[in-house]
Amino acid sequence: MTQLVPQCTFKTRVRDTSIEGDNPFRWQDLTTDDIFAGKKIVLFALPGAFTPTCSSTHLPGFEAKYAELKAKGVDEVYCLSVNDAFTMYQWSKNLGIKNVKMLPDGNGEFTRLMNMLVKKENLGFGERSWRYAMIVDDGKITALFSEPGKEDNCADDPFTCSDVDTVLKQL
Repeated sequence: MTQLVPQCTFKTRVRDTSIEGDNPFRWQDLTTDDIFAGKKIVLFALPGAFTPTCSSTHLPGFEAKYAELKAKGVDEVYCLSVNDAFTMYQWSKNLGIKNVKMLPDGNGEFTRLMNMLVKKENLGFGERSWRYAMIVDDGKITALFSEPGKEDNCADDPFTCSDVDTVLKQL
């Protein structure tokens, strides 16, 4: 049996040209179906915005090879983190991300339903996502690359199989 992505609603912010001022964004709910239905999606999840491996390698790797992913039939690439929409936006802006879509899972609902929510209290992070990547075809998870050693308060931050090159090989 193929696993389906869990059903939930993401609280996102989108630019709205009808809003004046320094913050021309409005809230927009995106459902799992809005993101995954009828599309081939690569989603990778990581522990946190502005953190070392996430900022130096994980997100920049998917951004750098976005065209290669698209050439292999991927409709969109999403970066998910248990962070709020404001943090995800500022992080993508800070790194100059133009192609990968940022997906805030501020309450950790999707991450919890994926069974990927772990405690990172040893780092003062609270609950965060375990690092993984997946290929989703019309809501069905066709490949999942979860880093080894998933546990609460993990002493290290494995990054061995959820990288863009592993996903490209699978595609």
